[in-house]
Amino acid sequence: MAEVAVKRILVVDDEPDVASLLTLMLKSQGYEVIAAGDGQEALEKARSENPDLILLDVMLPRLDGYKVARMLKFDENYSHIPIIMLTAKIQDRDKQTGLEMGANDYVTKPFDTAQLLAKIKDILEKKG
Repeated sequence: MAEVAVKRILVVDDEPDVASLLTLMLKSQGYEVIAAGDGQEALEKARSENPDLILLDVMLPRLDGYKVARMLKFDENYSHIPIIMLTAKIQDRDKQTGLEMGANDYVTKPFDTAQLLAKIKDILEKKG
């Protein structure tokens, strides 16, 4: 029987409370979690760790989430990594911008934990 590889998720949020909540939530589901506190660190970790999925806040120091998503999606080495934008920006135009920048999904804060976990699982299963 083949061993199932643990899926790695990069959590990018500049609010330590949110980052630790997401980390605990994901670890409880059996995911490995990598964390980044700003956009520049997110890019570096995405490139060095090659996660299976990225949970990306929009309002970040150094580089915003839109720029991070765009830079990863336009780089063929990382364009395969699904991105879920997780943000307090709830306007339709914000969501549209996120999806245009390459996000696979857009979730607003405060988020429903079960719903978010279902989206993550769904995207990872589609990815294979």
